[in-house]
Amino acid sequence: MPRPRGALFSGLRHDSAFWRRALAAGVRRGPEPLVRHSPPVFGVLFAAALPELRRRVEQNLRRVRGPRSRLVDLLDSSAVFAAYGCCIAEALLLASDRGYTVARRSRGVEHYHACAAAGRGVIIVTAHTGGWDIAGQILGAVHPAGVMLAMQRERDAEARAIQDAARQRAGVQVVHIGDGPLDALPLLKHLQRGGVVAMQIDRAPPGMRSREVTFLGGRWRAPEGPIALAAMSGAPILPVFTHRLGFLDYEAVVAPPIRLARRATEEERDAAAAEMMGALERFVRAHPTQWFHFTGGGPVAPAEDGTG
Repeated sequence: MPRPRGALFSGLRHDSAFWRRALAAGVRRGPEPLVRHSPPVFGVLFAAALPELRRRVEQNLRRVRGPRSRLVDLLDSSAVFAAYGCCIAEALLLASDRGYTVARRSRGVEHYHACAAAGRGVIIVTAHTGGWDIAGQILGAVHPAGVMLAMQRERDAEARAIQDAARQRAGVQVVHIGDGPLDALPLLKHLQRGGVVAMQIDRAPPGMRSREVTFLGGRWRAPEGPIALAAMSGAPILPVFTHRLGFLDYEAVVAPPIRLARRATEEERDAAAAEMMGALERFVRAHPTQWFHFTGGGPVAPAEDGTG
């Protein structure tokens, strides 16, 4: 059995079932002022309780915007955790029976419509940014073939079940994948039916096939999955990143598509990896406090500013 201290620390992790259960209970039963205003407070308190996680976020911020004063680091890292608390709570709120809806804004949506019209399906690459769960719900409402969200399994199975149930109630099908040879088959079939597959690109856990790219001034591992799936299916890769503007108010930013031939060369695959990570870098630099990269699985060497 784990020691009590270890169990307490595990329960306070950002991806723990305790955190998700507390949020789920609050959004189901809490009065509207509490639902609106408490998530950022809890997010900041959570950051204060876990200084190692806060330091990791500050390191990410220095990668994005360069060195700042200690006070600016503290304020910006607090903004990251406040936004994270809001986004998780609002995703659960939309999946509740309280009748809330999301204000949906978009830039570059013409890229999405052009890709969908080709009939080969669309591979959306996104990241852990403000409201990425909301992006799937928006597309699920407009795309007749539906959205399939491909994700690595979270560490905490109970927390994963809570969040997956919320996504599924919103009409987003979740498929948990590893790195097995058959994992891509459901995704490939969904694309062949003209569907949308969404995949995250800001984390490449150890053991996952990846390609090395330059990202935020350092070397980074970009997941191979979207690139391999595009080469197998002929579907375009479409970078889509979201950020939170206010209570249940989100904007999706859609970048131009990335296309790969079915027999793409290694050089073409490297170029596609660099292009999709370049789209993410531009977005993160524009919205640095809405990038929720709390874990490892990305950088492979220190950034040029020495913050790695």
